[in-house]
Amino acid sequence: MKPTEIITDENKPGTANRLSRRHFLCRSALAAVASVAFPYAGKSYPYVGKVLGANEKINVACIGVGGKGGSDSDSAARLGGNIVALCDVDENTLKGKAKRFPQAKLYQDYRKMLEEMDQSIDAVTVSTPDHHHAPAAVRAMRLGKHIYCQKPLTQSIYEARMMRKLTAEKNLATQMGNQGSAENGLRRAIEVIQAGVIGKPLELHVWSNRPIWPQGIERPEGEDPVPPSLDWNQWIGPAPMRPFKNGVYHGFKWRGWLDFGTGALGDMACHTVNMPFRALRLGYPNVIECEKTSGMNKETYPKSSRIRFEFPERDGLPPLKFWWYDGGWKPTREIINPVVDMFGADRIPGSGCYIVGSKGVIFSPDDYGAQFLIKLKDDQELRKGDNKHEALQDVQISIPRSPGHDQEWFRMMRTGEPAFSNFEIAAYLTETILLGCIAMRVGEGKRMEWDGPNMKSPNCPEAAQFVKRDYRKGFEV
Repeated sequence: MKPTEIITDENKPGTANRLSRRHFLCRSALAAVASVAFPYAGKSYPYVGKVLGANEKINVACIGVGGKGGSDSDSAARLGGNIVALCDVDENTLKGKAKRFPQAKLYQDYRKMLEEMDQSIDAVTVSTPDHHHAPAAVRAMRLGKHIYCQKPLTQSIYEARMMRKLTAEKNLATQMGNQGSAENGLRRAIEVIQAGVIGKPLELHVWSNRPIWPQGIERPEGEDPVPPSLDWNQWIGPAPMRPFKNGVYHGFKWRGWLDFGTGALGDMACHTVNMPFRALRLGYPNVIECEKTSGMNKETYPKSSRIRFEFPERDGLPPLKFWWYDGGWKPTREIINPVVDMFGADRIPGSGCYIVGSKGVIFSPDDYGAQFLIKLKDDQELRKGDNKHEALQDVQISIPRSPGHDQEWFRMMRTGEPAFSNFEIAAYLTETILLGCIAMRVGEGKRMEWDGPNMKSPNCPEAAQFVKRDYRKGFEV
């Protein structure tokens, strides 16, 4: 099945977001943009059921306002959002952000916030640990709220599928927080690859310097007093309850824990795999295998891993294999020899995306795809991917350039023009990435076949337990 045939959900006007008279952006114009910006959007193109208009006030509620949530809430305000509510499980963090938005109502429970503030909210930002992304966002989406959610979009494949469907059913303006989507370099690389400059894509290698937080560890024994400012019950949320331990979970250290995060793969691949996922029209893999890890346990992801994804023929492209490496592991010198020649064996960038084609290779040496280097068969070395390279001069600009990542979300709310990383594409990317997390949990060296449309493995029934999590009562999606 081709990737373009997989997503068949038709956009249906939702009761909370009926078509308004301001919805003037014609479908034909959207189709022209979507054909290059959303290669897996199928027959339905993103649009907004209720366009708010250039002069209408957009009331925004922010869930999670520390760390990245702090900058997300500030960005929403800078772009014209009226911050009407703030929610954070840590009272100190909440009160600190309230100084910036004294008019906002304060909550430590987003369920209560959405129930009480429903009629006063147009849009919601979700900047929590991974395990809260879907429980918070889905509640808001069912109320017809436009959503900006940090990456990875969800913690499970089931949640990603649900959010993609809700986006279409409710006709919502959505955007996942993988900021590299707005980079000109990322969009140019997609154009260059899809123009056939490096020929037929054959292999993809992506590596990351993550994790930079604890992984490969067991759960500590004992219990510490919960800080007076922290609502531990709300922080745990949908996950099974466990004792509070100071400096172990709350803060930046939650990413490696199976109950709360998605490890190095879930954290970074939404950035580093974003460009090749689009450019290579990857869709769903049909095989995933965790080839090697530093050691997996029942509590955390491993310190290092190497995972292989296999993709079938799609849209005239040949089968392709994609390897993911993290925790300091990288492709061998033989695979990325041009990179080694340019940077030296001891100075290879800590993260990178390397695409091997039948006519050449492309290398992006950063997390966000902001720049890329290219080496064709006749080149002696990697060269900058700009118009000084003769082979790139005739490649047309086909993807609109971005006014800014967060700006795209506000533009979508106001005009209906699709954000580049709206949930129809972002959820698809997230599903594919999370399959690597499942492969690690299924076991090292186990070849897991995958039926993407039906979210199941024909040969590894044990994978089913990791497709959808069990939710603690009160936090179901």
